[in-house]
Amino acid sequence: MLFLFSITWGSVSVWWALACIALGVIYAWVLYRKPSNLPDNIRYGLTTIRFLAVALTSFLLLSPMIKTVSSRQQKPLVLVVQDNSASVKLFEPKGVDPAKVATDLAGLKKALGDDYDVREFHFGAELKDSLTNTFNGKQTDISAVFNGLNDRFSNQNIGALVLATDGMYNKGTGPQYVARNSKTNIYTIALGDTIPKRDLLIANVNYNKTAFLGNDFMVEVLAEAYQSKGENLHLSVTEDGAPVFSQTVGITGNEFRTTIPVKLHADKKGVHKFSFNLQPVQNEISTTNNNETIYVEVLDSKQKILVLYNSPHPDITAIKASLEGNRNYEVKTSLLSDMTPEKLTGYSAVILYQVPSFGSAMPSSIQEQLVRQKIPVWYMVGAQSNLQQVNSLQKVVQISSGRQDMQEVFALPKADFPDFTLTDSTRRELALLPPLSAPFGNYGTTNAQSVLLKQKIGVVETSYPLLAFGEESGRRIAVLTAEGLWKWRLAEYKTDGNCNAVDELMSQSVQYLTANNNRQRFRVYPAKNVFDEGEDILFNGELYNDALELINTPDVKIDLSNKAGKTYSFIFTRNGQSYQLNAGALPPDDYTYTATTKLGDKSFTATGQFVIKVLNAETRQSTADHHLLYSLAKDNGGQMLMPSQIGDLANLIRKNENIKTVVYDDKTYRDLVDVKWVFFLIMVLLSAEWFLRKRDGEV
Repeated sequence: MLFLFSITWGSVSVWWALACIALGVIYAWVLYRKPSNLPDNIRYGLTTIRFLAVALTSFLLLSPMIKTVSSRQQKPLVLVVQDNSASVKLFEPKGVDPAKVATDLAGLKKALGDDYDVREFHFGAELKDSLTNTFNGKQTDISAVFNGLNDRFSNQNIGALVLATDGMYNKGTGPQYVARNSKTNIYTIALGDTIPKRDLLIANVNYNKTAFLGNDFMVEVLAEAYQSKGENLHLSVTEDGAPVFSQTVGITGNEFRTTIPVKLHADKKGVHKFSFNLQPVQNEISTTNNNETIYVEVLDSKQKILVLYNSPHPDITAIKASLEGNRNYEVKTSLLSDMTPEKLTGYSAVILYQVPSFGSAMPSSIQEQLVRQKIPVWYMVGAQSNLQQVNSLQKVVQISSGRQDMQEVFALPKADFPDFTLTDSTRRELALLPPLSAPFGNYGTTNAQSVLLKQKIGVVETSYPLLAFGEESGRRIAVLTAEGLWKWRLAEYKTDGNCNAVDELMSQSVQYLTANNNRQRFRVYPAKNVFDEGEDILFNGELYNDALELINTPDVKIDLSNKAGKTYSFIFTRNGQSYQLNAGALPPDDYTYTATTKLGDKSFTATGQFVIKVLNAETRQSTADHHLLYSLAKDNGGQMLMPSQIGDLANLIRKNENIKTVVYDDKTYRDLVDVKWVFFLIMVLLSAEWFLRKRDGEV
């Protein structure tokens, strides 16, 4: 590492340095020009010392700076990434051993030597450190490779990316689009076999995760057949082990695809297991992809949610989209002018979007009907809201504003909100979303504990409520004090590819509003009824005292039992005023749970069921996609190689002129007056002058 330094100047001209020298000369000459009792050599020495001290002191008054330049070299990074998904081992071609591929890739570090910085990774559903030969990944997300490496090595000297995979992915976005943002050379190692094999498979099952009791619902099965012309494709479906559907389709080509519609009936409430099976044909390469299992929750009825507004706004569409993601809700939107008291019958909750607004007061008949039927109301405030009327209709949040200005506010989730629980990921995501627009003014609330989201203005965390809840006249009330939910959905989708956080906030809020006031004293429920294999199993718990206040004083124990009778026991952790449990990943199976606690002399029990389904995404495609790997390499300055050519990688990387060591110059600036040795030098000079004068009787 090389260090260089020099003196630089700000707005002062360098010619002032000559003036400092002249001042030192004049000062020393005036002081020592006349002969004295001092010997000439001592007088000349004192003159020099005084000249240096004065010149250096006056020089510091010009505020010069020292510029330091340090140079460092960064060797090119070579990132070696290996596909560890099950498909690599399951559909390996003859003569290729995936374990040997991992060993050969590990040898690249030694082959490249000390001139390159080689880092090794493997991936399935996500990117992880080191190479491996387990090949047990349940999903493949090639885009996660590019996203993960970009996060880890942003703005570093990435020389080459070596990607060993079969090109088949079943999660994430298309890697060719993500790779466009990569500024490195990509070398691909083509694993898998591109020759189609005799195989029947269920490629996908399209279905709704919920159905309603007594209704018929449709499921679409996408079936594929390869090298099986002239055979029959026989599909059978069972519900909880009992046959409910079967159909036979003739295979008319060696690359055959068909969609089979399956009509099913929801005749019993609860979670039902539907198994789809294709009867194998002779000499089929794999039968593991002939089966697929889905779980459908049958609900008793939908809850109807009404959104009333005075003028169109993109938030209304965002609200509708978020709530309709929960199949338990049926959402209708209507202009306030088209609504009558009679039409309110049957709704579980009403969202008043910027109602009442300026020039359009809330009809008293509508308000009286809402109170009479005890329909929960969610007030959403915006630029068009008449704040005085909003304040008069509810007491949960009071807004005092003397003008109609709006200001940007960020969401700040509260950790101790007692009424319901948001997942940690949702809380983190909400805090990162762009600001909403809230009326400028002062905000007050009757109960600070009822605030779920507070307002953060710029970097200032306030106590102003952004989203608060309360109860009035036997019904629940919510108030959102800002508009712009549509921006939240767009921002989250752009970042994460989904709107899970916003949807969870909306769904949980409406669920709380519509919950029966005569609630159970003890409730335990999973985050969802169907989990994927490898997914963390999350539970929430609520315990109410005799006054129906949420508490979490006693311990809560839960036992999870699978169909074989094996039991897993856990203790809930406390979160705010409620309970939470992360049971981690469990083996795929059907589970029942029993949670128990004791409050005083009363014992409480909560039971239920959930399912962990097997992921067989890796078996749905057996033909490797080498065209994708060729395109990735060609478009990014690299080359596609076969496993037998891994030994050539080191030479290819060395010969690539775009892969080279980069030299970085780091420049730092520091005021010369802050350099301590300069201060001590002046002190030494003045002290030496004083000592010599004192010794010779001149002081």
